[in-house]
Amino acid sequence: MTESQPIPTANLDPAEVARTIATTPDEQLAEGMRSEMRGQILDEIFSRMEEHFDAAKAGSVDAVIHWKILGRPDGGEDLYELIVRGGACKLSPEPAEQPRVTFAIDSVAFLRLVTGNASGPDLFMQGKLKIEGDLMFAAQVAGLFKVPQAAA
Repeated sequence: MTESQPIPTANLDPAEVARTIATTPDEQLAEGMRSEMRGQILDEIFSRMEEHFDAAKAGSVDAVIHWKILGRPDGGEDLYELIVRGGACKLSPEPAEQPRVTFAIDSVAFLRLVTGNASGPDLFMQGKLKIEGDLMFAAQVAGLFKVPQAAA
Protein backbone atom coordinates (compact mmCIF):
# COMPACT_ATOMS: atom_id res chain seq x y z
CA MET A 1 0.00 0.00 0.00
CA THR A 2 1.43 3.41 -0.93
CA GLU A 3 1.08 6.48 1.26
CA SER A 4 -1.47 7.99 -1.12
CA GLN A 5 -3.84 5.04 -0.83
CA PRO A 6 -6.51 5.16 1.87
CA ILE A 7 -5.93 3.04 4.93
CA PRO A 8 -8.67 0.41 5.33
CA THR A 9 -10.49 1.46 8.48
CA ALA A 10 -13.63 -0.65 8.60
CA ASN A 11 -12.01 -3.24 10.87
CA LEU A 12 -10.23 -0.85 13.22
CA ASP A 13 -11.08 -1.63 16.83
CA PRO A 14 -11.65 1.63 18.76
CA ALA A 15 -10.13 0.18 21.96
CA GLU A 16 -7.00 -0.87 20.05
CA VAL A 17 -6.73 2.59 18.48
CA ALA A 18 -7.07 4.10 21.97
CA ARG A 19 -4.25 1.85 23.26
CA THR A 20 -2.05 2.83 20.32
CA ILE A 21 -2.67 6.55 20.89
CA ALA A 22 -1.91 6.06 24.60
CA THR A 23 1.54 4.65 23.87
CA THR A 24 2.51 6.91 20.97
CA PRO A 25 4.64 9.97 21.80
CA ASP A 26 3.17 13.39 21.01
CA GLU A 27 5.89 14.04 18.43
CA GLN A 28 4.87 10.98 16.41
CA LEU A 29 1.18 11.86 16.62
CA ALA A 30 1.97 15.41 15.49
CA GLU A 31 3.98 14.07 12.56
CA GLY A 32 1.05 11.92 11.49
CA MET A 33 -1.35 14.84 11.79
CA ARG A 34 0.94 16.97 9.58
CA SER A 35 0.95 14.28 6.88
CA GLU A 36 -1.37 13.80 3.92
CA MET A 37 -3.28 11.31 6.13
CA ARG A 38 -4.65 14.08 8.40
CA GLY A 39 -7.92 14.48 6.49
CA GLN A 40 -8.59 10.75 6.39
CA ILE A 41 -7.82 10.37 10.10
CA LEU A 42 -10.14 13.22 11.09
CA ASP A 43 -12.89 12.11 8.68
CA GLU A 44 -12.76 8.61 10.16
CA ILE A 45 -12.97 9.88 13.74
CA PHE A 46 -15.89 12.18 13.03
CA SER A 47 -17.82 9.61 10.99
CA ARG A 48 -17.48 7.17 13.90
CA MET A 49 -18.88 9.74 16.33
CA GLU A 50 -22.30 8.92 14.91
CA GLU A 51 -21.75 5.26 15.84
CA HIS A 52 -20.49 6.12 19.35
CA PHE A 53 -23.36 8.49 20.08
CA ASP A 54 -25.49 7.43 23.05
CA ALA A 55 -29.05 8.47 22.17
CA ALA A 56 -30.34 7.43 25.60
CA LYS A 57 -28.11 10.02 27.26
CA ALA A 58 -28.99 12.72 24.74
CA GLY A 59 -32.68 12.83 25.58
CA SER A 60 -34.18 15.92 23.95
CA VAL A 61 -30.86 17.68 23.30
CA ASP A 62 -31.01 19.89 20.21
CA ALA A 63 -27.58 21.32 19.52
CA VAL A 64 -25.00 22.03 16.87
CA ILE A 65 -21.40 21.39 17.88
CA HIS A 66 -18.46 22.75 15.93
CA TRP A 67 -14.98 21.30 16.23
CA LYS A 68 -12.02 23.34 15.03
CA ILE A 69 -9.00 21.06 14.75
CA LEU A 70 -5.98 23.32 14.74
CA GLY A 71 -2.45 22.84 13.47
CA ARG A 72 -2.92 22.07 9.81
CA PRO A 73 0.42 22.15 7.96
CA ASP A 74 -0.72 25.25 6.04
CA GLY A 75 -1.47 27.02 9.34
CA GLY A 76 -5.23 26.62 8.96
CA GLU A 77 -7.79 24.51 10.77
CA ASP A 78 -10.28 21.80 9.92
CA LEU A 79 -13.91 22.50 10.83
CA TYR A 80 -16.41 19.74 11.55
CA GLU A 81 -20.07 20.13 12.48
CA LEU A 82 -22.05 17.60 14.50
CA ILE A 83 -25.80 18.02 14.77
CA VAL A 84 -27.48 16.42 17.78
CA ARG A 85 -31.21 16.43 17.16
CA GLY A 86 -34.14 14.07 17.55
CA GLY A 87 -32.10 11.52 19.49
CA ALA A 88 -29.51 11.20 16.72
CA CYS A 89 -26.10 12.59 15.88
CA LYS A 90 -25.25 13.48 12.29
CA LEU A 91 -22.02 14.73 10.81
CA SER A 92 -22.81 17.62 8.50
CA PRO A 93 -20.90 17.55 5.20
CA GLU A 94 -20.78 21.35 5.14
CA PRO A 95 -20.79 23.24 8.44
CA ALA A 96 -23.62 25.73 8.06
CA GLU A 97 -25.60 26.02 11.29
CA GLN A 98 -24.98 28.35 14.21
CA PRO A 99 -23.22 26.28 16.90
CA ARG A 100 -24.35 26.04 20.50
CA VAL A 101 -20.72 25.35 21.36
CA THR A 102 -17.42 25.42 19.48
CA PHE A 103 -14.36 23.48 20.58
CA ALA A 104 -10.95 24.56 19.29
CA ILE A 105 -8.15 22.07 19.93
CA ASP A 106 -4.75 21.06 18.58
CA SER A 107 -4.78 17.82 16.60
CA VAL A 108 -2.64 15.83 19.07
CA ALA A 109 -4.75 16.89 22.07
CA PHE A 110 -7.84 16.02 20.00
CA LEU A 111 -6.57 12.49 19.33
CA ARG A 112 -5.91 12.01 23.02
CA LEU A 113 -9.32 13.44 23.96
CA VAL A 114 -11.44 11.31 21.62
CA THR A 115 -9.61 8.12 22.57
CA GLY A 116 -10.10 8.63 26.29
CA ASN A 117 -6.40 9.35 26.87
CA ALA A 118 -7.03 12.92 28.05
CA SER A 119 -9.96 14.61 29.76
CA GLY A 120 -11.73 17.67 28.44
CA PRO A 121 -11.59 19.53 31.77
CA ASP A 122 -7.84 18.89 32.08
CA LEU A 123 -7.19 20.06 28.52
CA PHE A 124 -9.34 23.14 29.15
CA MET A 125 -7.47 23.99 32.35
CA GLN A 126 -4.13 23.57 30.54
CA GLY A 127 -5.26 25.94 27.78
CA LYS A 128 -5.17 23.15 25.17
CA LEU A 129 -8.95 23.19 24.62
CA LYS A 130 -10.75 26.45 23.92
CA ILE A 131 -14.52 26.62 24.27
CA GLU A 132 -16.84 29.23 22.80
CA GLY A 133 -20.56 29.30 23.49
CA ASP A 134 -22.61 27.41 26.07
CA LEU A 135 -20.08 26.28 28.70
CA MET A 136 -22.66 24.30 30.68
CA PHE A 137 -23.56 22.30 27.59
CA ALA A 138 -19.87 21.91 26.69
CA ALA A 139 -19.36 20.08 29.98
CA GLN A 140 -22.06 17.57 28.97
CA VAL A 141 -20.88 16.80 25.43
CA ALA A 142 -18.46 13.98 26.31
CA GLY A 143 -21.30 12.18 28.12
CA LEU A 144 -23.22 11.94 24.84
CA PHE A 145 -20.64 9.54 23.42
CA LYS A 146 -19.26 6.12 24.33
CA VAL A 147 -15.55 6.91 24.40
CA PRO A 148 -13.23 3.95 23.71
CA GLN A 149 -11.12 2.91 26.67
CA ALA A 150 -7.38 2.40 26.30
CA ALA A 151 -7.03 0.23 29.43
CA ALA A 152 -6.06 -3.33 28.66
